[in-house]
Amino acid sequence: MEINTLSKTILAAKKAQKLTFNDIGQMVGRDEVWVAALCYGQACASEAEAIQIAQTLGIEAEQMMPLTNSQLKGLGPTVPTDPLVYRFYEIMQVYGMPMKAVIHEKFGDGIMSAIDFSLNIDKIEDPKGDRVLVTMNGKFLPYKKW
Repeated sequence: MEINTLSKTILAAKKAQKLTFNDIGQMVGRDEVWVAALCYGQACASEAEAIQIAQTLGIEAEQMMPLTNSQLKGLGPTVPTDPLVYRFYEIMQVYGMPMKAVIHEKFGDGIMSAIDFSLNIDKIEDPKGDRVLVTMNGKFLPYKKW
């Protein structure tokens, strides 16, 4: 995945300030995953959010204004090669159809929204090795019959 120039600037400033996505999220009243998505050009900020993040990171506000435009989302048509990102791709390859089947059994014919959606990532400490808890929460949208 190619990281755009603005994302590189934001991530470098974040690192220089020794801030986490959660730190930035608390400053703008947003979740850390949303902030990370914004930093990677996968979300759209309000002008006030862009200015506040720019001030937090010591970046000129004008540089951040492209983040107020609707973004082209996604990784592109190729299979991701980053091992962690690939694991999510693999999870969908293996469990995508079972997830779809269970959702249809519980809700009916429809989809889970990726627009009315939240994603949380938590760390669960475990003596056998820490665990990653990923919670996806999307509104169910039934297919319309006409």
